[in-house]
Amino acid sequence: MKKIAQIGFIAVLAVIAVALPLFIGENPYVIGILISVLMMAALSSAWNILGGYAGQYSFGHAAYFGAGAYTTLILLTLYNLNPLICIALGIISSMLIALITGSIVFRLRGHYFGLASIAVAEIVRLSVLNFEFTGGAQGILLMDVALWNLDLNSKTPFYYGMLLVLAVTLGITAYLQKSKTGYYLQAIREDQDAASSLGINISFYKNKALLISAALTSVLGSLYGLYIRFIDTSAVLDLRLSIEIILTAIIGGVGTLWGPVVGAILLVPLAEALRSNLLGDVLIHAGLVSETSGVGVFLKENLAHAHVLVYGIITVLCILYLPKGLLGLFRRVNK
Repeated sequence: MKKIAQIGFIAVLAVIAVALPLFIGENPYVIGILISVLMMAALSSAWNILGGYAGQYSFGHAAYFGAGAYTTLILLTLYNLNPLICIALGIISSMLIALITGSIVFRLRGHYFGLASIAVAEIVRLSVLNFEFTGGAQGILLMDVALWNLDLNSKTPFYYGMLLVLAVTLGITAYLQKSKTGYYLQAIREDQDAASSLGINISFYKNKALLISAALTSVLGSLYGLYIRFIDTSAVLDLRLSIEIILTAIIGGVGTLWGPVVGAILLVPLAEALRSNLLGDVLIHAGLVSETSGVGVFLKENLAHAHVLVYGIITVLCILYLPKGLLGLFRRVNK
């Protein structure tokens, strides 16, 4: 009975997600926020396969995101290939980077692994920055692209593209939870030495999780490149992107199916509200803060740049009081 209720709930969510653009219409601002929510939820879910279930906290996932974005836009710009072929080749390039990364960094554990993953991502970023065919510091501008009869000047196709990748990522995660690979990954997360003593091939399953995670991340990078039409290293290879992906999973509930989605639904609109100074305007219009007061002036001038600080505060509070994230709190309340 419980399983039927879960399936029904997921079906309702899927119908709402598919129908949402029909009710919103062509409102570019709202659709843009929804695309960002879906993309971050999918990115965090892809990272969660490696970081949440295998316990390998990679700070270098921007490298796979950037590999997908750069491969796709370079091939479209130079050779005008079909975008789907470019996305597939982007997956291959990101998986090659993942194989090289895994062979190096999986020899390390804990903080050393995290530092090594940052180093690999920085090597990728600096390499792209200094190659001529990648556009260097100027980046790549995509003038036009066509895919079947879709209007790619509209944001709606990218909404459904991000939604599809999120659904696939959640489906893979749900399958892994109940599969032998998933159990092995969780065993590695809990105690690598004990897992190894039981005959689990630690290196193989870590690399398997990394390859799956990198491939999904690459697809999202390709879609983002097609959506934005302009990329540079600060947009798709920045360390901040990797950190935001991790924070989304931690705040929502790392190592859970829906935690990254919950985290994205909370953090992306919150970041947008801060960037647009919406929260400051609400406080001022509600009469809680005077616009001419020192606090009001401070909010108007500084709140737009405070989203990373707010992320940090929320993360610290979650670590201290909600170690299992918001999803863990929800489950605890409903027991």
